[in-house]
Amino acid sequence: MAGRHRLERDHPMDMGLLVLAAVDGFSYAALVFMVASGLSLIFGVMRILNIAHGGFYAIGAYSAVSCTLWVAARGFSPWLQFPALLLSAIIVGSLVGPLLERFLLRKIYDKEEVLQLLVTFAIFMILEDAQRLIWGAQPYATSDPIRILGSIEILGVPYMTYQIILLPCVAVAVLLGLRWLMSKTLLGRTITATTEDREAAMAMGINTERVFIVTFTLGTILAAAGGALAAPTTAVQLGMGADMIILSFAVVATAGLGQIGGAAVAAIMIGMGRALAVYYAPEVDVLVPYLIMVVVLLFRPQGLFGVVHARKI
Repeated sequence: MAGRHRLERDHPMDMGLLVLAAVDGFSYAALVFMVASGLSLIFGVMRILNIAHGGFYAIGAYSAVSCTLWVAARGFSPWLQFPALLLSAIIVGSLVGPLLERFLLRKIYDKEEVLQLLVTFAIFMILEDAQRLIWGAQPYATSDPIRILGSIEILGVPYMTYQIILLPCVAVAVLLGLRWLMSKTLLGRTITATTEDREAAMAMGINTERVFIVTFTLGTILAAAGGALAAPTTAVQLGMGADMIILSFAVVATAGLGQIGGAAVAAIMIGMGRALAVYYAPEVDVLVPYLIMVVVLLFRPQGLFGVVHARKI
């Protein structure tokens, strides 16, 4: 978080600390929401807890670094690195998502949840090995997108414009875009119908296989986009996918499985909670997201925005 190392914990301006924590929290929440929204979308429609989602995030980050470094090495305008970030995520999602859904996940939709978890975990491990095979074990970094946009000061603390303006704007655009897709388009209505009752949707002539492959591809693109946007802000290295999928599950569980709008609220809660912990109790900042999740699930096992469904047996 951008400002945490530049301000002493005993800073006399408590309100100033809250403002800085809010800035950090929203920036952090925006990135987490990008990944959690795809995870929530996939579960809401396909009823699969996709552990491989973290692998898509990591490959999106590696691909983004490769694309931006390629642009820089050939002397193109540094501004082209921004569309390169987006393009890398779309390519990863459009290639990996349909292949996995068509040839692997489609065979386990009606299987036990444990088998689904094991299969998606196996995919995650394969993707981890693919990262090592393609990019090696050394970390990668690209900072040009952050450098181009520069920084601004808030209460005397410099923040990267990329993190506190671009990332939240992209996250808001994704949220509004998903809400528009689900409520205003024919595809969204078919997705909603398939989510509510797959058998009835099939009886009405809806091609549920097409709905599933489109949904999974969109979720994969969102995960890869999260990784691509994170690439300029952190070291891209092995293991980053595992960290993000655990955090994303915390967001999705807090919101309620399949609740995309709720995932945005949960991401803000977790982002703000972790930012406040960084300033006031840094020794527990890593635990805060999961403490929030546990507290919520103790009182609402279905999540803040989840609903209880009758299970078919």
